[in-house]
Amino acid sequence: MDNKNISQKPGPQIEEELLSENKTGDFLLSACCRIKGKCYKPITQNKLNTYDWLGDIPDSEKECEFVEVQFKNTRKGYYRNSLEIPLCKGDIVAVESNPGHDVGEVTMTGRLVLLQMKKNGVKSDVEIKRVYRKAKQSDIEKWEESKKKEHDTMLRSRKIAEDLKLNMKIGDVEYQGDGNKAIFFYIADERVDFRQLIKVLAETFKVRIEMKQIGARQEAGRIGGIGPCGRELCCSGWMSSFSSVSTGAARLQDLSLNPQKLAGQCAKLKCCLNYETDCYMEAQKKLPSREVSLETADATYYHFKTDIFKEEMIYSTDKNFAANLVTTSSKRVFEVIAMNKRGVKPLSLQEESEKKVPEKDFQDILGQDSVTRFDKNKKSSNHKKKHKPRPNNPSNQSFRPNEKKPQ
Repeated sequence: MDNKNISQKPGPQIEEELLSENKTGDFLLSACCRIKGKCYKPITQNKLNTYDWLGDIPDSEKECEFVEVQFKNTRKGYYRNSLEIPLCKGDIVAVESNPGHDVGEVTMTGRLVLLQMKKNGVKSDVEIKRVYRKAKQSDIEKWEESKKKEHDTMLRSRKIAEDLKLNMKIGDVEYQGDGNKAIFFYIADERVDFRQLIKVLAETFKVRIEMKQIGARQEAGRIGGIGPCGRELCCSGWMSSFSSVSTGAARLQDLSLNPQKLAGQCAKLKCCLNYETDCYMEAQKKLPSREVSLETADATYYHFKTDIFKEEMIYSTDKNFAANLVTTSSKRVFEVIAMNKRGVKPLSLQEESEKKVPEKDFQDILGQDSVTRFDKNKKSSNHKKKHKPRPNNPSNQSFRPNEKKPQ
């Protein structure tokens, strides 16, 4: 259904069409863009969207004068709606910038914006830029023209930085909505003096230049991609803040320290290593120390490996490599440690109930292990099968034609 045919006050027929299209998934209606509300715009599902769980409250948009506006990729900003323009999620607006104005999409309204501002460390009492108006057709056309020049500008700027012999990589370029300013996102391992680069870029593109340094994870989030798990990268899908990842998280989870497997597409340690670290730390508190060696009557055992969630520990008779491995429960380990403190050495590291019972020989009753179970005995077609008549069945008994058939 064409979006132009959707009126501000739809009748019952249009409401049914909206509901039917919403069920088929052609477009999604957010909480603030519901049928009985004021807005009926189709909302595209872009990354870093936050579910507005306060959108069902009546007149929640009027209770907060701040709105969240998203620009290209992961860049977001918070603006004051001082003119009280009726805005909802998905509106294209022109906002205050320095210099001129910028164009972006409204991604959140209402009281939830205050919670997001507090989460991102944006103070509401400081001077916040304003929302000018809903974007006009001329604003959108100029915005689209600026977006088309971004890729070509990035390639040319990379060539200029290479000619100036600067140790940096320009990963992305974003034009302002009015086309008067361009933001260049770059990556550099060391401090770079790009004063000459700014002069050359300003003369080449005739715009105001702003340089922003980002990390490898931010670059992967802006470019996007598919991770080894087969899903979209977390940094480009939903992550907005990046915490440091250390190899201690991999050691805590007993993962092999293979850099090829632990590194993501940004060549840094995968962010998902931190997801289960807290859970492993809580489970590790219930287990005995790995540094303690266990004394038995026959040998001394050293820790080799731990299955944290099964609460099982594997011990070896040698510190450096696996030898005579014994698997026992953490409860038994605590018992052996307590016995060693009293000067008692148990006969075995395992309990009697933990020792594996050898499996008994079994007989193949059904013949499933026979190699020739699918072979069939082929008989010659000349020899027909002879069935002997059963004596108890009167229908199979032979009788003469003159005789009467037995009843």
